[in-house]
Amino acid sequence: MALLKPLPPKAPAAVLDYQLDWSAWLANGETISNADISADSGLIVNPSGKATSVSGGVVTFWLGGGTSGVTYGVTVTVTTTARVDSRTIQVSVGPRLLLGVSA
Repeated sequence: MALLKPLPPKAPAAVLDYQLDWSAWLANGETISNADISADSGLIVNPSGKATSVSGGVVTFWLGGGTSGVTYGVTVTVTTTARVDSRTIQVSVGPRLLLGVSA
């Protein structure tokens, strides 16, 4: 399982998508039939009507909330046509840098 983009801190007010690629872990012909996401208390999984989706071997989910200065565990459990596995990532919440400023 690999993250498709690095995990910078998530701002408390931000609702961001996260993508985990399970393709290298899947056996030939194996597909993900379900993905369940859980997070430590204080971090919200799929807020504001967002939903977890699976496309090929990539699981996409959304996170919102959290308290600045806290790191949360987020567990992704996938069920495939052959097996079940869980992995936990760490998501830190804090200030984010400006991407750019134009005058």
